[in-house]
Amino acid sequence: MDGYFQDAVLNLVKQIPEGKVTTYGEIARELTGSVRAARAVGQAVATNPYPIVVPCHRVVRSDGDIGGYSSGVEKKIKLLSAEGVEIKGRKVVKFEETLFLFFFDLKK
Repeated sequence: MDGYFQDAVLNLVKQIPEGKVTTYGEIARELTGSVRAARAVGQAVATNPYPIVVPCHRVVRSDGDIGGYSSGVEKKIKLLSAEGVEIKGRKVVKFEETLFLFFFDLKK
């Protein structure tokens, strides 16, 4: 993976506010205009060298499932819960209300 792409992904991840989540597809759409690069976004997030500082735990799947995390799913759930994101099972409760859409987030 190209370092520029990963840097671009991680810079977007830094913009996700505490208490919000976004999806791999939304990051891909912001970077490329399409959700087709969502898997590449997932790879970039998975190799984040600065977890917590770059809050990759705030990136989830498009169906609200929390997905994976380099430090384990339980850690991701704890981090999101501490920020006020309600999780039931592996899903974000009130997903649409919690979803951050970068410059088009009308729910702020």
